[in-house]
Amino acid sequence: MSHARLPSLWLPAPSSMSIKTCGPISSSLSLHKADVPLSVRSLRFLMLDPQDTEAFVNLHKAQPIRRQTVITCIGTLKKNMADEDAVSCLVIGTESKDVYILDPEAFTILSKMSVPSAPTQMDVTGQFDVEFRITVACRNGNIYILRRDSPKPKYCIELSSHPVGLVRMGKSVVVGCAQETLQGFTQKGKKLWTACLPAPVTTMGVMDLPTRGFQAVLVGLANCEVHLYRDKNLISTIKTPDVVTSICFGRYGREDGTLIMTTKGGGLIVKILKRTAVFDDRDSAPGPPLAQSIRLNIPKKTKLYVDQTMRERENAVAMHRAFQMDLSRLRLAAARAYVKALESSLTPMSSSLSEPLKMNAVVQGLGPSFKLTLNIQNTAACRPVMHLAISFLYDESLYSMRTAFFKIPLLVPGLNYPIDTFVECLSDKGISDIIKVSCVGPRGG
Repeated sequence: MSHARLPSLWLPAPSSMSIKTCGPISSSLSLHKADVPLSVRSLRFLMLDPQDTEAFVNLHKAQPIRRQTVITCIGTLKKNMADEDAVSCLVIGTESKDVYILDPEAFTILSKMSVPSAPTQMDVTGQFDVEFRITVACRNGNIYILRRDSPKPKYCIELSSHPVGLVRMGKSVVVGCAQETLQGFTQKGKKLWTACLPAPVTTMGVMDLPTRGFQAVLVGLANCEVHLYRDKNLISTIKTPDVVTSICFGRYGREDGTLIMTTKGGGLIVKILKRTAVFDDRDSAPGPPLAQSIRLNIPKKTKLYVDQTMRERENAVAMHRAFQMDLSRLRLAAARAYVKALESSLTPMSSSLSEPLKMNAVVQGLGPSFKLTLNIQNTAACRPVMHLAISFLYDESLYSMRTAFFKIPLLVPGLNYPIDTFVECLSDKGISDIIKVSCVGPRGG
């Protein structure tokens, strides 16, 4: 991640500092591997050939040793009051893994804190004389939280990818990551939520409206959009003509809610918030509804529920036996009903697994002539049925059937095939009999 190169920060080294060498020294020694941070001049001395060391020492022995570093990020911290016009201290993060707090008048170092890696972004809150927190995003992909009277980080937040944006909103820390996600954490590093973004993050800022009690996070994306998030809910989306590289929200002139953005191509965009604007907490992004993340208000356990639970624990064996008995009775009743349906031919089904058929007969008419319609259906999953024949068995002294034998065509699975025939009653005594239907396959089924 690139950073602005401001004037170098020079720190005088202790007068008692000296360098002693014993034997050959490897040129791979660096500033980060040394137990004591070395100056650039000392590192250059360690990289020289043995025949050039004496001339280098004679050239620089009269000049004091200074350790040079580069400012990587900068912020401000109120000295002892939280007012807008109160005196602020300068907070500086350096390439040497140190964070300095400078006096606003004499520019002396009031406090020095160290982090495990070079800081790239920081967010400062509080007062120096009371209590303060410095949230630092470092080059190793972690976020460290520094507090008053603590030279080392108090808490550490480990991320799955490198942070590209960092803002503090209330008592939570919002981080934009390189894997196109927006994550929220508590002050102690506990993860609260994660929101997926449609494009990489280019810049982040805080939208604070104290008059309305509203705080949100402005996120500039690489797809020429600026999203407004309150927690993980997307409140609004702003389309821009170019990719936004920096963003700032605050008072500009007489307007309290002014959004100023700079673009990648060097443009400047200024937007003023409407005084009648209403912010809805409903998430405008597609996905599950907001009510899904609301915890249900489960009522407390009543005395009846507790008594019922105790009864089930004490009589668990008897209740299980009663359940098994009722289940066996249900299975027996279902089997008896199935056998009765087969015997009475209410819903005829084929008994052959190779030719699964379903037949249903319908009689139309009042007599003495009737129309008999037989509906045949192949219930197989994907295999057709061929070479079937249908025959009607009846008392020839009572009925006369125009066609008593049919050859069935190929039956496609799932389709209903109706077969019609006419039946005439020969008796004038008003008696009736059963007409049976028989289906014969190629195997005699």
